[in-house]
Amino acid sequence: MSRPAHHRDGGFQNNHGDFEPKSLADVLRWRWNAARQGLPRRPVDPIPTQPADLAALHTGTAPAVTWIGHATVLARLGGLNLLTDPIFSERASPFSFAGPRREQPPGVALADLPRVDAVLVSHNHYDHLDLASCRALAVQPGGSPLFVVPLGLADWFRRRGVERVVELDWWQQHRLDGVDIALVPAQHWSARGLADRMKTLWGGFAVFAPDCQLFFAGDTGYSRDFADIRERFAERQRDGGFDIALIPIGAYEPRWFMKEQHINVEEALKIHADLGARRSLGVHWGTFELTDEALDEPPRQLARQRAALGLAEDEFFTLAIGETHPIAPRRGP
Repeated sequence: MSRPAHHRDGGFQNNHGDFEPKSLADVLRWRWNAARQGLPRRPVDPIPTQPADLAALHTGTAPAVTWIGHATVLARLGGLNLLTDPIFSERASPFSFAGPRREQPPGVALADLPRVDAVLVSHNHYDHLDLASCRALAVQPGGSPLFVVPLGLADWFRRRGVERVVELDWWQQHRLDGVDIALVPAQHWSARGLADRMKTLWGGFAVFAPDCQLFFAGDTGYSRDFADIRERFAERQRDGGFDIALIPIGAYEPRWFMKEQHINVEEALKIHADLGARRSLGVHWGTFELTDEALDEPPRQLARQRAALGLAEDEFFTLAIGETHPIAPRRGP
C-alpha cells in the first residue's frame, strides 16, 4: 500500500506545495526591515477584554465558544468541553526570560476552567503547544483530558508525563463520548528546535457533535485544502456547513515572509467561504506580538473587508478576550 503523499522520508509535507523554510538571511532581513520601520507599531485601540462568566462556563450545557486568547478557545458542544491549542504561559517560547511575551492575560485562568474533556493541539510551535499549560491540564481535578494531536506528537507528550493522548493522521478521526474529532489538512510546518523541522505533522480539526459542528484551522497558509475539507464532509453537512469556524486573522506581515504559513484577513474570509461555514470567529491576534502588523490591526481589517464583501457582522466576527458567544444548537434528526 502506497504511503500518503504528505508523508515524506523522516517527516511530512503540505498537500499543495512543499514548504521551504526561510533562511537565516531571510529572517535577518525581515527583522532588520521591521526595526528600521519601527514595526510592529503599538496598538491604537486597547485589545478588548471582559471578565469571563465563570458560572455559565461551569454550568452551561448549550453550544458556545469562549475566547481565552491567541488560538486558545474553550468550546462547549456535545456535552463536552474542548480546548484548542492551550497557552496560558507568560511567553510563547522555550525560555521563561525571552521570546514573545503575553500582552493580555488569559481570558480564563487555568484554575478557573471547567473540567476540560479534550485538548486539540494543531502543531508543535511554542505559541500553540505550551508544555506548562498541557501539564497543568493533565492533572486537573477529575483526571486528564484526552489530548488529540497530529502524528508524531503522542510520544513527545508521553515522554513528558502526559499519558492520555491519541494521535491522528489527516482525515483520521477519534470518537469521544459520541463526538467525532477529525484531524484535517492545513498548510503549515512544524519544529520545536533546529533538528526536528517537519518531523511531526500539523493540521486543523473538524468536530462533529449532534448539537454543533466546529472547525479549528490551527495555523495555516491559504490553499485548496479548505475546499477539499468542505467536499470531504459534504455528506455530514447536508443541512449546512460548520456552525462555527475558528480561523486565524493575525500574524500575517510581512507577506513575503508569512504568506506560505499564515493567512491574512482576506484569505481568512476566503477560507470562511471555502468551508461554507455558517459563522466564523477570528482568532490568533491580540495576545502575542509575533509579526509586523499591530496587535489591533486584524479586527479593523476584518471589519473593512467584511463590509466590502457584503457580509453581516455576525457572519465573521471577533470577541473580547474572556467573552463567550452562544451557538444555536442544531436540530436533531
